[in-house]
Amino acid sequence: MAETLFLAHRIPFPPDRGDKIRTFHELKHLAGLGPVHLACLADDEADAAHLAGLRAAIGPALGQAHVEIRRVSKAAAGVRALLERKPVSLTLFDSPALRGFVERLLAGGRIETLFAFSGQMAQFVPERLAARFVMDFGDVDSAKFEAYGAQGGAMALIHRREGRMLAEFERAVAGRADVSLFVSDAEAALFRQRSGLAGADIRALQNGVDLDYYDPEAKFTRVDERGPLIVFTGQMDYAPNVDAVRWFAGEVMPMLPKARFAIVGRKPAEAVLRLAGPRTIVTGAVPDVRSWLAAADVVAAPLRIARGIQNKVLEAMAMARPVVASPAAFEGIEAEPGRHLLVAGEAEAQAEAIAGLLDDPERARAMGQGARRRMEQAYRWEARLESLGEIVGDPVRKAAA
Repeated sequence: MAETLFLAHRIPFPPDRGDKIRTFHELKHLAGLGPVHLACLADDEADAAHLAGLRAAIGPALGQAHVEIRRVSKAAAGVRALLERKPVSLTLFDSPALRGFVERLLAGGRIETLFAFSGQMAQFVPERLAARFVMDFGDVDSAKFEAYGAQGGAMALIHRREGRMLAEFERAVAGRADVSLFVSDAEAALFRQRSGLAGADIRALQNGVDLDYYDPEAKFTRVDERGPLIVFTGQMDYAPNVDAVRWFAGEVMPMLPKARFAIVGRKPAEAVLRLAGPRTIVTGAVPDVRSWLAAADVVAAPLRIARGIQNKVLEAMAMARPVVASPAAFEGIEAEPGRHLLVAGEAEAQAEAIAGLLDDPERARAMGQGARRRMEQAYRWEARLESLGEIVGDPVRKAAA
């Protein structure tokens, strides 16, 4: 039977952050089509130990797996990137051992499709490849670094260099991939415009949400917090999330004097920890993010830099919470502003939108219920990944043929 090799820059388990959510569901879907092997990196020993849980979740279709702890420091990666004239994103995730694993599997002649998630993993795809090459970029990473550079600051020159070099690399990769995937139509369109690859197969493969897990009626521990409570969720050492909560706490919260703000997510950066105070809660890692989403009177997604689909917005909507999102956080989400959520940009507009929901609980409740219905209509993972079999060539059907 034909087999698939799946590459990811982080082990796709547990599905508790944006990249892991997408890769877990992609890997699970591919495993339903035929045998799949995995080559990935892990953040640390605890992260690597999730391989057992991943095998249990995927089942016997998951074959050989190479999970390697990433030990290259940012400083070392930066020096190497300058010497080799490469993006830091590549040197930071490079691995001779992982490259060797990929080469050995491909040499066996059984791999019909190589599926790579995140641009960093494209460096492991040989120039001469007999297998079908599907490249899931997720987001246009080069555009993200360009946005970082445009903000100025001490890292601006480095970010602009990274954006420029990544754009060149992304274009070269898409030029040799059979299919290039992005998380939304907007990201796919942006890449087509930036790359100029008129003849390339560039598509959107949109994220879904686990509607059985993110269900307000499911069983989970409830958080007892006095309101009104505004909640933000996310990985809190991720620069766009750090920027969002700092801006929101400084610019929006002063206009909402009766409300409290909960920043919920693992690994809060020092700049986030400093926000903690009488009206701001910084939780760090929590056992179950649903507990805080259920407690929220409003979920805020005030990102100023964002690429692709914001899972935090989908999850809050699935939990039937009223969401106020920035235009950047809303981009790519198939929902109707004013009916399923509110979209507001400037601080005054966000404060006004949130205050309106806090002052009208019935409207907030109706919006949350509408959001849940919208997720049920369009965002089940099974529906979102339905085209994946055709994209990879459906190894099961090919083997049978």
